[in-house]
Order: sequence, then structure tokens, then C-alpha cells
Amino acid sequence: MRFFFLPAFIFALPLIEIAGFVLVGRQIGALATVGLVLASSVAGILLLRHQGFGVMSRARAEVAAGRDPSRQLAHGVMILLAALLLIIPGFLTDIIGLLLFLPPVRDLAWRLVKDRIMVVTSFPNGFGGGFGGSRPGGRRDGRTIDLDAEDFSRRPDPDSPWRRIGDE
Repeated sequence: MRFFFLPAFIFALPLIEIAGFVLVGRQIGALATVGLVLASSVAGILLLRHQGFGVMSRARAEVAAGRDPSRQLAHGVMILLAALLLIIPGFLTDIIGLLLFLPPVRDLAWRLVKDRIMVVTSFPNGFGGGFGGSRPGGRRDGRTIDLDAEDFSRRPDPDSPWRRIGDE
């Protein structure tokens, strides 16, 4: 049932938007309706520029402080989606887009989806604190080989099955 809703909504969205254009155009006139659609597109571009830079700088600050930036990255994705919804002509998409620009609405959406989303990071040990390349508490999972400079060499191993045919 959940998978039926999204395609049905995408199919019905143009019809809903056309009905919205007709209703709004009947109340305020065709020229004012076109002006509202153009104004919402410009507002989407301006809001994306203003809020998008703010979210990305907060995500960089989270990474620099060694904290998990996934919430800020999710907010950035939601702001991008909100701007796209404002740029798309239509009043229903504008309402959804404007709601997504509000931080409390984005926080609610993040709380609803954060258990279903995994943000994978690959920072080297020491950068990014406990959410990056090392496991919490310094435990190793058995897949990491820690070598000193003396333990590592680039000499070819004659017994290696991966040696080149020309080596023989």
C-alpha cells in the first residue's frame, strides 16, 4: 500500500496543480496568478542560496568539531528539495516547499526518517572524532591491519599468486 501512494501522488500532482491554477486564477485573475508563480520561483532560488550556504557552513562546523554532520546534511538535502518545489510551477508544490524551508518542519522530517538513513563517512583516524574511520572506544573490528613503517615494504614477494607473468 505504501508503494502505491507515491506513484499515484506523482500522477495526480499535475492535475491538482492545474486545479489550483484555475481556482486561484478565478479569484485573483490570470496575470496575478502568473506573477505569483514567477515570484515563488524567484523566492525558491533566493532561499536556496541564503539557507543552503548556512546549512553547509554548519555541516562543516560539525565535522570540524568531530561531531556527526548527518542532521545538517539531511537539512541541506531538504532545503534543496524545498527550493526545487518552489521553482516548479504550482501552488501545492509551493506550499510543501515553503514548509520544508522551516527548520521545525525539517527537524520533524529528520526525526521521522533518520532511523531509515545511514550516513557513511570515511575519515581517517583522528579527523572527525568518533563517527569516522575508527570504532567507538578504539575497538577494532578485525578488518584493520595496523603496520609500522618497518613492517611495510614494497619488495615483490616471489611466492605471491598475484605476481606478474613477466616476473618469472
